[in-house]
Amino acid sequence: MKRWLAVIPLVGLIALAVLFVGWSLRRDPEFRPDAMVGQTLPATTLPILTGAVPRPGAVDLSEVARGRPVVINLFASWCAPCRIEHPQLMAMRDQGITVIGVAYKDDPGDTRAFLDELGDPFEVVLIDREGRAGLDLGVSGVPETFVVAADGTIVTKLAGPIVDAGEARRLSQAALAAR
Repeated sequence: MKRWLAVIPLVGLIALAVLFVGWSLRRDPEFRPDAMVGQTLPATTLPILTGAVPRPGAVDLSEVARGRPVVINLFASWCAPCRIEHPQLMAMRDQGITVIGVAYKDDPGDTRAFLDELGDPFEVVLIDREGRAGLDLGVSGVPETFVVAADGTIVTKLAGPIVDAGEARRLSQAALAAR
């Protein structure tokens, strides 16, 4: 009788594994939660990166983005996919798209070193050391990119890195259309 009691946890684990596999096979791989799309950009006050340190005082993210369409990119120096998408952000900047960076849960010195190494595509970089902006925007991880219309409405969102020119073009066109 005692042997059967030892098998019960194993049977439970196998049942959970079968449920997980079944769920993952039915899951749509293209699904990306866009809960913030159509919503107003939340007001989140963050310090601005000046040199390798945050400048005294802070600015509201929604104020930085107000009155013009912008692309807001949450990134971090410790994020490998952020390095992959960086050339696409540089290209967007070169096309005249205003790109605002939010350094998510990153040390300001590390953020500056990252931008000095790869180039700085951002008009302004805000420091989100505690992850407040990430929580307000519903970020599941970095990188994530938002296109915000001139009236402050989030038009589109990309969760994950901008891996090719097609994705960058889609975001750029959304920003240009939001004027």
